[in-house]
Amino acid sequence: MTTELDAFEREQRVVEQIRGSRKRIDAELSKVIVGQADVVQQLLISLFAGGHCLITGAPGLAKTLLVRSIAQIFHLKFQRIQFTPDLMPADITGTEILEQSAEGQRKMQFVKGPIFGNVILADEINRTPPKTQAALLEAMQEHQVTVAGVRYPLEEPFFVLATQNPIEMEGTYPLPEAQLDRFMFNVLIDYLPENDEVAVVKQTTSRRPAPIEPLFTGDDVRGFHEIVQKVPIAEDVIRYAVRIAATSRPGQSATPQFITDWVSWGAGTRAAQYMVLGAKARALLAGRNNATTEDIRALAHATLRHRILVGYRAEAEGITAEKVIDRILEVVPAP
Repeated sequence: MTTELDAFEREQRVVEQIRGSRKRIDAELSKVIVGQADVVQQLLISLFAGGHCLITGAPGLAKTLLVRSIAQIFHLKFQRIQFTPDLMPADITGTEILEQSAEGQRKMQFVKGPIFGNVILADEINRTPPKTQAALLEAMQEHQVTVAGVRYPLEEPFFVLATQNPIEMEGTYPLPEAQLDRFMFNVLIDYLPENDEVAVVKQTTSRRPAPIEPLFTGDDVRGFHEIVQKVPIAEDVIRYAVRIAATSRPGQSATPQFITDWVSWGAGTRAAQYMVLGAKARALLAGRNNATTEDIRALAHATLRHRILVGYRAEAEGITAEKVIDRILEVVPAP
């Protein structure tokens, strides 16, 4: 009984830590980041839920700075990998080299690559060929890499935050659907409003930013993951997430006509899983005890936009994945 009581008290402390963390995190981020509240929230939700993120935005929108700052707040080891056309898988995972000991003996020694960190920024991931992109698949799914038949576990917690530039498509290699599905969210970073942009220019040209203070540890983050999974959610809300994902799939018996007309490929089961897990994290960050349909709706676009492939007809009519998701949310009734 004492052990169960101690476990309950620990969980309550973690819950209170999460609920009280948002203002502290925002205060630290405000030292270097202006605006982008929705982007910050989605990145924090993925971090608290233990998911990877794809970040899409034009150059110069502080994507790298934002990711590095979040890693500093959570006191996590940050590694940046610049994806280029000549990047090889071994440049990510590491490689074996022949070393000679003081006694003159030679043996193969594994040298770890930059994937061995807590927060991995895969910068411009669509600049490198599919073979190198695939080097991330095992790491993202299994939290390990295999080199020369030997498996090496990665450090925990482990997150991949990948950026891609949507406007310079020449010489890029679009991510395959199987890899896109490994990302919990596709977060869009847009240009700031004028007043926020003025604040950024003023702040970055007048003084050096104050250093960001760590607020948590890696152990804290692992504790957050366990607590998020335990957040209550009604079965009707789970069913709502499943129906949103299922409605995006063409060729099903209940598929709406607009999906048949516009969509070539829809979201799988992982989309519903991530919507539910993200809804739990969002509820905790908002200080609520259970996830709701509003949490599901708030995360639907970030969860689905990279999982819905529109067809030629939709492209000809100017229909994007965003508009498809809008229609899905209109036709799927909330419980």
